[in-house]
Formats: sequence, C-alpha cells, structure tokens
Amino acid sequence: MLAKRTSKNQLTLPKKVAGIFEGIDYFDISVKDNVIILKPVKITPAGSTMESVRDKVETLGLKDEDIKKAIRWARRKKSA
Repeated sequence: MLAKRTSKNQLTLPKKVAGIFEGIDYFDISVKDNVIILKPVKITPAGSTMESVRDKVETLGLKDEDIKKAIRWARRKKSA
C-alpha cells in the first residue's frame, strides 16, 4: 500500500489500515533506521480533580524536577 505526502506534509492512512484502528485518533510517531513507526495512542482525560492529576503524575513516574523543567520549557521565549 502507498501513502502520499501532501504539500502540507500530511499523510493519509489507507482505508484498509485505518479501519484496523477504529476509535483511535492519535498515533505516537517515531523513526528508526529510516522507517516511520506509528503506534496507536488512546487518549483518556485525567479528570478534573487535583487528586486525579496527582494520581496521573505518580503513575507516569514524574518527579517535581520533571514538572519544573516542563514549565520552564513551556514558558520559554520562542525565537522568530
């Protein structure tokens, strides 16, 4: 099967392939040995309570320093 890259750098998965991943809207993308690898990702909201956010952070194994680094990254000035 072939997939063509558009002028906007988008790829459309062939219907036969996309049908296998019904209900999946997101894919984790990586490249290894010049091969594009797509892994289906099911996004589930963490919930709206602070407790559920803390549980998610603990589940992911994030430490205070990881969160501080992420905040610094998000707040950095972007060069034009």
